[in-house]
Amino acid sequence: MLTQLQFFVSIAFSFVTWGMLAARYVWPRLRVLPRADALRPLLMLHSFRFIGMAFLVPGVVSPDLPSAFAQSAAYGDLIAAILALLSLLLLPSGAGVVSAWIFNLWGSFDLLNAFYQANRTGLSPGQLGAMYFIPTVIVPLLLITHVLAFRILLQRQSESATRQLRRPA
Repeated sequence: MLTQLQFFVSIAFSFVTWGMLAARYVWPRLRVLPRADALRPLLMLHSFRFIGMAFLVPGVVSPDLPSAFAQSAAYGDLIAAILALLSLLLLPSGAGVVSAWIFNLWGSFDLLNAFYQANRTGLSPGQLGAMYFIPTVIVPLLLITHVLAFRILLQRQSESATRQLRRPA
């Protein structure tokens, strides 16, 4: 039980720390940019989600890591990385915005599904092996950047363009 508590405390601290960094340094810069420019760094970050494929690598994770969790997390992340790269290629066109919406919906669902699968399969933090840092450090960052991407996508393009014009050089 102590291990589970330490695991959840680590996740909570990551959410707080990444949230403070995003609120103080990231969001103030992104919110004034045109939509495509604001989405670009977030999509670049998410293009590294192929790292989730390591959940399938023997020796990186425990052999008793539930395969339902490992498969879902690995392939869900790979699809998210592909969608992020596709969105980057298509920006700033209308197709890029649609692709960014699809990526953001899929990516958010994938991360929330990973939490669900971890609980459903009775995952123990020790089963994650070297991948322990993914849910404790990286997933909170990814979820926060999904929230930022939703804010950017919901922001009217004319608002961000107007802010860009008013921003001092």
